[in-house]
Amino acid sequence: MRKLRAYRAAQAALILLLGSGVGAACSSGGADERPARRPAGYFDTQGLLDAQVKQLQDQHPGLEKRVVLRGGAPETETLAQPDWAHELQLFYQADINKPALRGAYQVQTTDSAGLTRRTFRRLPEVDHPVTEMTVLQAGPTVRELRATVDQQNPLFFSGKQLRLRFGEDGTLSSYQVLGQQKLVGFDTTRYTANARVIR
Repeated sequence: MRKLRAYRAAQAALILLLGSGVGAACSSGGADERPARRPAGYFDTQGLLDAQVKQLQDQHPGLEKRVVLRGGAPETETLAQPDWAHELQLFYQADINKPALRGAYQVQTTDSAGLTRRTFRRLPEVDHPVTEMTVLQAGPTVRELRATVDQQNPLFFSGKQLRLRFGEDGTLSSYQVLGQQKLVGFDTTRYTANARVIR
């Protein structure tokens, strides 16, 4: 019985890992792999991330990451030369500017203290993982991007809250991921990841 329980736990961990990895991989191909497209007219998350990856690769800043899994003790790691394409690949899941999603989101815009906040909310009848995304800008400069991404099927649920923060010059300063995953028959796995760009 003990061996069976250990086997099921290992199997669940593998499925969860593959599920999250496949989701990120399907959403985060490089710019050269994407065909020409007529965007949906929403915020260009892909373009923002592609530009950030290039800028960070050119500038070579470090990264400090703090991860907490299942409410355990936090683990901190400092990377002197991060792979920025890898670090930011998860955030490509927040791309809603796709031809197939034209008209799929309701857009609300508010202005306050020199900042423009645009919120994109998925319509109830639309089947797409990004349920909501908010972009905060000072003129053309993005200061913050938040997105809620939920994926589920009869056997698996994954929910993530993604957050990117940028400095006054528009360069990435930090990111955060709050997530949970649930496989039928197993406990929910919750995790948080916070990262700060070191210059």
